[in-house]
Amino acid sequence: MSGVTADLNNKGTTIDTGNDSIVIIANLENIPGGKTLDTTGFSPEVIPAGHLVIEETATGKLKPMPVSGDNYGSLPASHTYKGVVVSSVSTKKPFVSILVRGSVNKNASKYGITSILSAVKTALPLIRFTQD
Repeated sequence: MSGVTADLNNKGTTIDTGNDSIVIIANLENIPGGKTLDTTGFSPEVIPAGHLVIEETATGKLKPMPVSGDNYGSLPASHTYKGVVVSSVSTKKPFVSILVRGSVNKNASKYGITSILSAVKTALPLIRFTQD
């Protein structure tokens, strides 16, 4: 159990999911049941499909990967890469399906991954990052 909670109120941000099926090319395996992400300190209003999910090793809490402008930031200390968000969601309702095996179009993802791609590929060997 991660101990993370989220608000079930339906008031919220409008989410454009039109790019989701372009980013997630093949969804072959997910974490069963999905997870609720800890969005503390994550400022964007939407977690887009294709966004990296990280895990805090001490607590097991899953979080969206930090971003810096149009790119991913650095992996925080004591965190590991866990998977990829399948469908865009509001940070107010961060209930996500997490891809652990499949294909992701890295060029269609919202945030640039070039600076960390090698480390991500090593940590997530069952996810193929393509550029269609």
